[in-house]
Amino acid sequence: MPPRGNEWLALTTEPTLEPEIPICDPHHHFWVQRPEPADYQQYLLADLAADINSGHNVRSTVFVEARSQYRTEGPEELRSVGEVEFVQSIADESAAGRYGASRAAAAIIGRADLKMGDAVRPVLEALQAASPNRFRGIRHSVGWDPHPEVENREVEGCLARDDYMAGAQVLQDMGLILETTVFFPQLPDLADFARKIPDLTIVLNHIGGMMRTGPYANRDDEVLAQWRSGIDAVAACPNVIMKLGGIGMPRIGFDWHERATPIGSGELAESVGPWLQYCLDQFGPDRCMFESNFPVDKVSFSYHVMYNAFKRVSQSYSATERAAAFHDTAARVYRISYE
Repeated sequence: MPPRGNEWLALTTEPTLEPEIPICDPHHHFWVQRPEPADYQQYLLADLAADINSGHNVRSTVFVEARSQYRTEGPEELRSVGEVEFVQSIADESAAGRYGASRAAAAIIGRADLKMGDAVRPVLEALQAASPNRFRGIRHSVGWDPHPEVENREVEGCLARDDYMAGAQVLQDMGLILETTVFFPQLPDLADFARKIPDLTIVLNHIGGMMRTGPYANRDDEVLAQWRSGIDAVAACPNVIMKLGGIGMPRIGFDWHERATPIGSGELAESVGPWLQYCLDQFGPDRCMFESNFPVDKVSFSYHVMYNAFKRVSQSYSATERAAAFHDTAARVYRISYE
């Protein structure tokens, strides 16, 4: 296994493609210390700033919950408020301009358990109070798979539960966003859920939970056909927004994180371009947004290479379509302004 980290990533260098294109990165994390082994045990504002200032025109970012810096006492359901308080202070520091012009965590996605049903409202209100100007909603991931080697994030059938639906209804009533992560076999279930609550904005992470390892390894014909069918079903729901990213996670099924020299943007675009383009074509760029998923995806490639790859993938689209996928969709969905 080669050494990883910034030194390893620096082994692959390339010029910035189209550095003028404005970017809103709609998905990254912060943490002081990961609870489980990870290549980037700490990722804070200085680390993000080094990545987003590496050549591309990143104007703003969106923080997505990572179960970091929870409160250590008080009611269990309110402990996630600590994470939003933590990120709000980071966002304030970024807004002061100490790390460049980009506005880190210009929008914040926290965590609440929608299975609480109607009782989730005071939790959402506490999250909102912790960040009155940036809190935009919560992520409640529902990834579940019947194969024992897959690490599940929720119980089976969560999207069909009455209590989860009731919690989602509270989100809708409060004008907040639901972010979710699923595994690709669950995409039809997400489409059913989205149709039942059409006024709720649902943001689907990581190209719909592609997985080509474990029980899904060496089955590309079957896996990709099932994934495309699921993408078609979800794309038919106008309230679902797709994030184009999460492609560096090892579960996607590539060996990039094991290489002696990190992958470049040309090979990266060639490898995942058809998947990203399929999502762009099914959802439309006004319902798609390129995401970094850093530092999780940083195990496979640098921020600089990743956005170069996204630019290569999107070259055949119009200037308006590319502006949407790189910036405008995220700025609209997360209500980010620069005044």
